Amino acid sequence: MARVRGLETLEPAYEAWLESRLAHGAARLRFQQERERLEQQGSFLVGAVRAASQERAGSAPAAESALASADEPMRDFLREAEEKLARAREMLAKDEADSEERYQAAFEEIRSTVQDRVRRYLASSPPRLRLLLRKVGATRAILHVERVSGDAPVLLLYLFAGRIPSRYGFLFDDSTEDVSLPPAPLYPEEGVAPGEVRPEASALVARVRAPGEVLPVKGFLPVFVPRLEGGEDFFRLLQRGPVMEVEVAEGPGFRSVLTREESERFAGHLLRLKLEGRLELEVEAG
Repeated sequence: MARVRGLETLEPAYEAWLESRLAHGAARLRFQQERERLEQQGSFLVGAVRAASQERAGSAPAAESALASADEPMRDFLREAEEKLARAREMLAKDEADSEERYQAAFEEIRSTVQDRVRRYLASSPPRLRLLLRKVGATRAILHVERVSGDAPVLLLYLFAGRIPSRYGFLFDDSTEDVSLPPAPLYPEEGVAPGEVRPEASALVARVRAPGEVLPVKGFLPVFVPRLEGGEDFFRLLQRGPVMEVEVAEGPGFRSVLTREESERFAGHLLRLKLEGRLELEVEAG
């Protein structure tokens, strides 16, 4: 947190955030392992006492009162062990709750700090985009946006979606957990389960629209463009090497060859942001 408070740039804040998430995950794993160890210890002691009592009963068959008297030390031992384990579980639960509270407070401070800086940077120095039009026949086109760098991806995500990304280098992250599949569009964090990182277009739209401060997107920028008749179309700027390719959601996937009307509406949306002073824009038709 000292690094977050001491530097005014975005990247160190994100580095501290990532380190805190990793430490948080490690702490949760340690607490889980300790709970499992205590449960195993309790189960083992009960089994050992049961085995010892059966051994006594088998080796000294006598009256029930004598057996009960002989088992009394075992019951005392088990009771004391269970009380000790109960105290250990209570202490563990308290330590875990305190740890979780500290981490959540740190995460809240980091998120708030990043949001404040993003808003200030957007107001003082809007990001710059260069839109490239490539015609495909008379009525269709492919739109590219020149690759951006530095803080621009973070600022653009906030400008387009009103949320900050969960990672600083999200736009250029082409890693994949399965080499037979393209990179997933979501990170498994901020409420996204590992099995939910490759949603269809409609589910991805719902994830981007969902309330929250942080968006765990990866490899693209989401853009909602209004329709003349009402509603919105969901576009994304998908990172592809030196450019970002503009795609529109269609059915379960996305389409990169746009109609003339779609390409004009997308360009018009960026132009409106430029006229509002929220974006620097250059358009080139090729």
